[in-house]
Formats: sequence, C-alpha cells, structure tokens
Amino acid sequence: MTDPQLVVDGTPVARYVLAPDLDVRHGPRPYLHPVRTLAGTQVTDVLPADHVWHLGASLAVQDVAGTNLWGGRTYVRGTGYTWRADHGRIVHTGWEHLATDRLDHRLHWCDPEGRVLLTERRVLTASAVPGQRSAWRLDLTSTLAAPTDRDVTLGSPATNGRPGGAGYGGFFWRAVAAEPPEVFTARLAGEEQVNGCAEPWVAMRARAPEGGAYTLVFNGLGDGDRWFVRTAMYPGVCVAFAFEQTRTIPAGTSRRGHYRVVVVDGQLDRDTAAALARH
Repeated sequence: MTDPQLVVDGTPVARYVLAPDLDVRHGPRPYLHPVRTLAGTQVTDVLPADHVWHLGASLAVQDVAGTNLWGGRTYVRGTGYTWRADHGRIVHTGWEHLATDRLDHRLHWCDPEGRVLLTERRVLTASAVPGQRSAWRLDLTSTLAAPTDRDVTLGSPATNGRPGGAGYGGFFWRAVAAEPPEVFTARLAGEEQVNGCAEPWVAMRARAPEGGAYTLVFNGLGDGDRWFVRTAMYPGVCVAFAFEQTRTIPAGTSRRGHYRVVVVDGQLDRDTAAALARH
C-alpha cells in the first residue's frame, strides 16, 4: 500500500513509511520521513552516511532482551561496538484507524528469527496549534506490551558499558541541519548540559541545508526517561528509555509513552519555546 501521510489544514507535513525495504542491519521499522514545517522546510533526515540506521522520527531500542532493534553495531561490554547477527525488525501488523490526521496501528517487535518480543499499539496524530500559524503538533502514543510468560528488559549502549552519556534508544528524531544546531531547555543550554537531563521539555533550533530556519520543541519524558541529545556529531533528540539503567516491562504488563513535538518555522527564543511546550 502507499505510505500514508499526515496533513494539517490541507498541508502535508509528514509521510509515514510503514515497511521500509532495508538491510536488517539498519533496524527496519516504521518511521516518519520527510517531516516538514508548514512552510515546507524538511526537518528530518534518513539513512545519513554517518549513521545509516537513523530513520527520520522513529521508535526503536538497541537492546530488547538481547535483540538489536535500533540498527548498526551492538555495544558489547568489554569489547565495544561489534557487528553481530542480533538484528530484529519492528513490523506493522494492522490498522485500527487510518486518516490524514490520525494513524492508529498495531506492531510486533521481533527478534532475528521473527519471534515476537513485544506487541505495540501506536497512535500518531497531527494537529494545528491554536494561535500559531507557523506551527503544528505531532503526538505519538505508544503502548508496549510484554508477553504473559516473560519479562522483557530494555537496554542501551550505556547500560551495556559504553561511557559518555550514550544511553540512546526510545523515541528518536534524527534532524537535518546546515550547521550544528542549538539545544536548550528552560534552564539549560548546549549538548553537554542537556544530554542526560530530565527537564520537562527540550528545544532544538536549526537551519536546514535548503535554508529554512526551524525549531522543534519536544516533551514526553516518562518516569525514569532522560533526554539524549547530539548537536556536534549530528543533530538528534531522543526520549531515552534506558539512559543509565535497564528498564523492565514485567510479564503481562505494558509500558505507555506519549511524545509530543511542536514543529515551527523560524528560530524561537526560550520564552516562546516554553509557551509552546506548555500549550
């Protein structure tokens, strides 16, 4: 089927790629790309040369009970990043609702043999921001459910021994920028301060290679989540599930997250970003 699009007030703002035809080492999974501002500036990147497995805006974890669903090499304690035959897939299994402003579907998180590690119900919505003609809002709600017979542990390179605040894995947005972007919260600024924090919101301010200026305002940390951000190596923001410690979804239970991104034309100041985060 044709990949669905999200539309706000008649303007297409995002394409949702359901079943990408990718090498399993790139962590095949549904993702949003391109995502655009209302003026048409592209604010996501896909298959970038520096990290080919970065896929627009997506939900993935590098260590799900030993399966790599993020893509790329796996961080092995005492060894470092290593290519392993441990890559799984996140696959769309059916629609609950399909419209231009709301995508509601079911997914399976699978190990390399295709066995289901987690089931997921995911809802994506796109909406206008009242009083803000240059902004729209993406909401993504995800409920990850463990099977009834076993716990499922979520980990990251950091929980597997990598130093340097590399606890990525969760809802991740690979942005695009002509030069290193700025990241800030209500109190903090810069990658060194923001990475690993638990502030209520994070903003990324950048200029796309095509010239358009934009700002992304993220919120949605759950209990124990942290912000993973990069600006110098590449532009990216992640709601990280296992930034310092592994997280477990006990058998027969679920983990629910709600992530919100306001996509704005122009470079916003801190007060305006804070107001949008509270909206």
